Amino acid sequence: VQLVESGGGLVQAGGSLRLSCVVSGDTGKFYNMGWFRQAPGSEREFVAAISGGGGMTYYSDSVKGRFTISRDNAKNTVYLQMNNLKAEDTAVYLCTAQYITNQFGQLWRAPDSGSWGQGTQVTVSS
Repeated sequence: VQLVESGGGLVQAGGSLRLSCVVSGDTGKFYNMGWFRQAPGSEREFVAAISGGGGMTYYSDSVKGRFTISRDNAKNTVYLQMNNLKAEDTAVYLCTAQYITNQFGQLWRAPDSGSWGQGTQVTVSS
C-alpha cells in the first residue's frame, strides 16, 4: 500500500489546517490508519489513529480536544483536522497504515510494522 500526505503549510498560532492521506494500491478500509509527527531533533510522536471502519479513534493527550481524525473510505482518504494550532505542533506529519488483522493498538504501540508516507510539513508561527 502507498500513502501520500498533503495539506501541510505555514499557519499562525490559533489557526487550523486539514491534512489528507490518500491510500493507493489497496482498499483503504482494510487498514487501520494513523498520524505521527516528527520535529527536528525529536523522536517520532504518535498523534491520532482511526480503525478501518472508522468506529474507533484514539488520540495523544497533547492533541486531544484540538485535532480530529476521520476517514472517507469511498475516497480511500484519511484526514487530520487540526484546530487551535500551537508552535509546538510544528513538525513533519506522517501517515501510517496497518492491515486490520493487527490489533488497533498496534498502530501506536508497534508503528514500525506499518506502511508510511513521506510526510507533510506543518509550521506554526507564534
